[in-house]
Amino acid sequence: MTNDRGIESARQLLRVTFGVVPFLAGLDKFFNLLADWPRYLSPAAEAILPVSGQTFMYVAGVIEMAVGVAILTRWTVLGSYVAAAWLVGIALNLVASGTFLDVAVRDLVMAVAAYTLARLTEAHESGRTALPVEATHDRTAVSKVA
Repeated sequence: MTNDRGIESARQLLRVTFGVVPFLAGLDKFFNLLADWPRYLSPAAEAILPVSGQTFMYVAGVIEMAVGVAILTRWTVLGSYVAAAWLVGIALNLVASGTFLDVAVRDLVMAVAAYTLARLTEAHESGRTALPVEATHDRTAVSKVA
């Protein structure tokens, strides 16, 4: 497998994953089959919300479904950046609650993966190819490649 094919297959796998999983998680905010979603809200966040925790989860579900659709369509870059920021926000909420710290760490890792998808897609859409690792350390090698 060539490097370009390997990178593209990894990008596509991330794209499908970050398209389908947020969409399904967002949809589940309406049914609470996977989790009791309002339990994940920190008391501090819930105290400042103008709506109930469940109503907030309905809004979050719609946003997550929209992000999933964006990632699966031509708005992959935008959707991926939103997913990355959203996941960091979720992790901060969980850290503030002092509970579900394992989920907070997982969400930070997923945020990095969403950011990586955005960057890979930007590179893909601009037609750039990755520079060899050794070229990034040698200024002359970079100019020869470019």
